[in-house]
Amino acid sequence: MSRSVFITGGNRGIGLAIAKAMAQDGDRVAVTYRSGEPPAGLLGVRCDVTDSEQVDAAFKQVEAEHGPVEVLVANAGITRDNLLIRMAEDDFSSVIDTNLTSAYRVAKRASRGMLRARHGRMIFISSAVALRGDKGQANYAAAKAGLIGFARSLAHEFGSRGVTFNVIAPGLTATDMTAALPETRMAELCEEIPLGRAAQPEEIAAAVRFLASREASYITGAVLPVDGGAGMGH
Repeated sequence: MSRSVFITGGNRGIGLAIAKAMAQDGDRVAVTYRSGEPPAGLLGVRCDVTDSEQVDAAFKQVEAEHGPVEVLVANAGITRDNLLIRMAEDDFSSVIDTNLTSAYRVAKRASRGMLRARHGRMIFISSAVALRGDKGQANYAAAKAGLIGFARSLAHEFGSRGVTFNVIAPGLTATDMTAALPETRMAELCEEIPLGRAAQPEEIAAAVRFLASREASYITGAVLPVDGGAGMGH
């Protein structure tokens, strides 16, 4: 049965791959974007996820056109990399707000309809960096690690109401961001991965599709690494 799916940051990279995969399954998919044009064939909702009023307006639009959100994928994120000694406080707080606090905003808003329906799926896109850390990414790692504690707390709160909360932890993925890296740097990063390559966004999307599926109805509070083995032992 077609479901109402809402994906934050779904206009490019991993978010767009997730949106396309779920649309191919017949779901009614809406994505947020901040600039440019929305992806063709999807309901694009202009929204800054750091603004609670814009988040609420986005949900109202999606609910009006697609019905109450049944699957939420919190994917929106930014990076502001730097070593701690050089990191401005705004670079730390903006990453926390966009990558972590925005998940609180959208999860709280989506929970209204899911509690009434006594059913729902929330999936948070974290990172392998959340589990192992990386130099120059203290802000990003802190935000992505926060998603794990957030999701697991909500799994306890909402479990009796049929709503599941799970986390995907992607590793190095071939997106516009990694495309900007020098070939030598990409080669170095791939050498650290047991499978020897970056993930394709569609491989992350496949994991999201599973956790959103009926087959995953007894999985909640889980962290699923999709990182080619890079995070083993963390």
